[in-house]
Amino acid sequence: METSTEGATRPDTGPAVPAEAVDKVVVAPPAAAPPASLSPSRASDFMQCPLLYRFRVIDRLPEKPSEAATRGTLVHAVLERLFDAPAGDRTVPRAKSLIPGQWDRLRESRPEVAELFADDPEGERLARWLTEAEALVERWFTLEDPSRLEPAERELFVEAELESGLRLRGIIDRVDVAPTGEVRIVDYKTGKAPRPEYAEGALFQMKFYALVVWRLKRVIPRRLQLVYLGSGDVLTYDPVLADLERVERKLLALWEAIRRATESGDWRPRPTKLCGWCDHQAYCPEFGGTPPPYPLPVRAPESGGTEQGRMGPD
Repeated sequence: METSTEGATRPDTGPAVPAEAVDKVVVAPPAAAPPASLSPSRASDFMQCPLLYRFRVIDRLPEKPSEAATRGTLVHAVLERLFDAPAGDRTVPRAKSLIPGQWDRLRESRPEVAELFADDPEGERLARWLTEAEALVERWFTLEDPSRLEPAERELFVEAELESGLRLRGIIDRVDVAPTGEVRIVDYKTGKAPRPEYAEGALFQMKFYALVVWRLKRVIPRRLQLVYLGSGDVLTYDPVLADLERVERKLLALWEAIRRATESGDWRPRPTKLCGWCDHQAYCPEFGGTPPPYPLPVRAPESGGTEQGRMGPD
């Protein structure tokens, strides 16, 4: 699972505020800034819908937590922490026992997730939700044997700058390194595996990571592995140099399209079936909404530009 690392800014340190005026202070949101880097999730956002990318990266509109996404975050945390235990203790009961503590930590770090069960005073929905998380964790043991794995890295933040100046960044769930030095990149998915015709889209994120690792270490990962806990499938792909060069060209073209949209303020919606799950329908022209005022300076769009959001993942 990839967690976006874009858009974070250092708090501004302004003049000291008198104690008696603290109650009157209004903390302004961070000033909008042009995008400075690209992650797999934000690249996918732009390819899906340029306006969605704008809402998330430039406007930074808030989004409500969802049960599915939060469950995914919880399961990822459990699978990461399980490797703290000795190999022989990495069992199903131990993994399940980690769920309550990781749920508590998640609520502490992200208080907004508590809203998911605010209308569940008896805790029945929460209990079912936690049981579903347990089932996903248990299914993982049918796909991989953690007692035989010693990850080199877990939840690894990676960042590389291409010759063009484009910065690529993301978080890799797990990196395995064989005694022979071969690298395997692993990503957990709590949903179901895609149909074969959509497999390339699913592998886009993994090829993105492989490109970053190659640019950082000059090593092409031997294998990319997607572990789908929702359906019990494992999708693997062995990349070659041509794959990574092709992904790099795609990302450079994508970044150029993002640059043009940033400068012109022209962020077009792209209606798809995924619109039904979007939190920003109230601001989307496709649903009769009006986007917030564009917070960045604009210039006249260049002639002959390509249509936004139509590039495929590979």
